[in-house]
Amino acid sequence: MTAITDDAAPLPAGALVTVIGGAGFLGRYVVEAVARAGYRLRVVSRHADSALFLKPLGDLGQIQMVSGDIRSDADMASAFAGAAAGVNLVGILAESGQQKFAALQAEGAGRAARAAATAGAVAYVQMSAIGANAASTIPYARSKGDGEQQVQAALPQAVVLRPSIVAGAEDQFFNRFAAMARLSPLLPAISGNSLFQPVYVRDVADAVVAGLTRSEARARIFELGGPDVLSFKAILEMISDLTGLDRPVVGFSDFTSAMLAKLGDILPFMPMNSDQLAMLKLGNICAPGMPGLADLGITPTPLSAFLPQMMMRHRPGGRFAKPMAEPAA
Repeated sequence: MTAITDDAAPLPAGALVTVIGGAGFLGRYVVEAVARAGYRLRVVSRHADSALFLKPLGDLGQIQMVSGDIRSDADMASAFAGAAAGVNLVGILAESGQQKFAALQAEGAGRAARAAATAGAVAYVQMSAIGANAASTIPYARSKGDGEQQVQAALPQAVVLRPSIVAGAEDQFFNRFAAMARLSPLLPAISGNSLFQPVYVRDVADAVVAGLTRSEARARIFELGGPDVLSFKAILEMISDLTGLDRPVVGFSDFTSAMLAKLGDILPFMPMNSDQLAMLKLGNICAPGMPGLADLGITPTPLSAFLPQMMMRHRPGGRFAKPMAEPAA
């Protein structure tokens, strides 16, 4: 039986917050931000040992690691037992083996939210993505949209966050193309005019804390983007420049892009697969009028504040490389 919760009830100080999928790129920043806000954490991942690196992010005993699978009712019930709040960060960019969009991002999201509701959680944050749409023909977007609906059905007070491309030191977007630039004589601008609005990972983590703690955020959807709106081609040019590799950015036709994406369906080292290409063509910017970071009390961080330093590791010579020349006036 689902417990009845007060949608407006505040999250008690020092309460236990369960974070599903906390061992990933975004997870480490979310765990750090929630711990810094003074809450206890139960971090759930498929293998608890993989999350041990999170321990130093909190005080002694503040962060607990447990093993659990979002595809298991029993694991989710155990994960949320005694928790006052929950955060679901589970998501994949490509399917492999038993890791399927529907199982993780739709059914799994609903399962976690129902377990949180049964435990009496007063606050909950579901990490989704810009473009989420339960009616979409794109499996990734459809599973994200379906997941949102299942979470909202189980926990009407849940906060849904839809970030654009999340950027940070360990990301798999800027770093992936920077690594490609080191190996390839060119950078492929597949659907180069598509727009992105990269958002800094620490801003997203702060948005999670705001979603848990701000009563005015309850039962709302927020789209999270940074202050920079750039085409995919412009982003690749920026990566080429900041890495000092000066790789030409080459636009590809729709036909060539589709062929490369089909190769990506079977070869993991390709820049993208068919599903990702379809999402790319839709663009990845916040919809006009949608609540965003500012509505959660967060000032978006520009790329210039962290990307140059982040790209330094990809420069020939790394941080010991010759300083970049100042642009001509």
